[in-house]
Amino acid sequence: MSAVAGRRFTLARALLYTILLLFAVVYLMPLYVMLTTSFKTLEEIHQGNMLALPGQWTLAPWREAWGSACIGLECSGIHGYFFNSIKIVVPAVLISGLLGAFNGYVLTKWRFRGHKIVFGLMLFSCFIPFQIILLPMARVLGILHLANSTAGLVLVHIVYGIGFTTLFFRNFYAAFPDELVRAAKLDGAGFFTLFFRILLPASVPIIVVTVIWQFTNVWNDFLFGVSFASGDSAPITVALNNLVNSSTGVKAYNVNMAAAMVAAVPTLIVYVLAGKYFLRGLMSGSVKG
Repeated sequence: MSAVAGRRFTLARALLYTILLLFAVVYLMPLYVMLTTSFKTLEEIHQGNMLALPGQWTLAPWREAWGSACIGLECSGIHGYFFNSIKIVVPAVLISGLLGAFNGYVLTKWRFRGHKIVFGLMLFSCFIPFQIILLPMARVLGILHLANSTAGLVLVHIVYGIGFTTLFFRNFYAAFPDELVRAAKLDGAGFFTLFFRILLPASVPIIVVTVIWQFTNVWNDFLFGVSFASGDSAPITVALNNLVNSSTGVKAYNVNMAAAMVAAVPTLIVYVLAGKYFLRGLMSGSVKG
């Protein structure tokens, strides 16, 4: 009987792995098509077998996408827009993450009257759709003279991301032992000492979650980018859209795919390097009282 049960378990596990493998293949198929197409010549693409490996591997589409593809009226490639996105994502992630950490710290270890209401309002901001804040934010950027600039996009992403980063850090710090904080206070530790010397060094798991979350949202954003920036200040996502729509005559699918791969590389790197810490950080930052 045990042998029969063992065979059933083995068959069930094999079936489960087969189904998971099938889903993985289906999920990764677009990435495979993008990658292989980016190394093909146009003549080979027009033959119609998009699943085949390149018969003649070429880096010409990648060089054209990076340095000479036409985006709008300019044929200078996507490299400038790629660095625009870096200029946006780095300060937006760092500042929104630091502010979220401070907010979570204050809301859990320096509680004040009405702290639950404040946290509730910040939590509510996480559920506000992008479209609702477009007009108010456009007005604010105009008043601050930050419209149509990378600095304006940095501000937009900081403001919109603070609700999420506060949620992450608040839930993480709620589980941090209050006894350690009280002991540090008795030893003379002040507000910033407690934060930078005790809580922040213990926050690596939730920092990783926050960085991955914010980096992905900011880097992949299109709506804010197309609404609040244009021309030389546009991020890479807007440039990709303009690249496809600027093409005339024969579509250079290999160049388009190469440009899309260039845009996807940073998020892929972040997930490959830090993905294993993501679930650990989520478990550490699960919602607590």
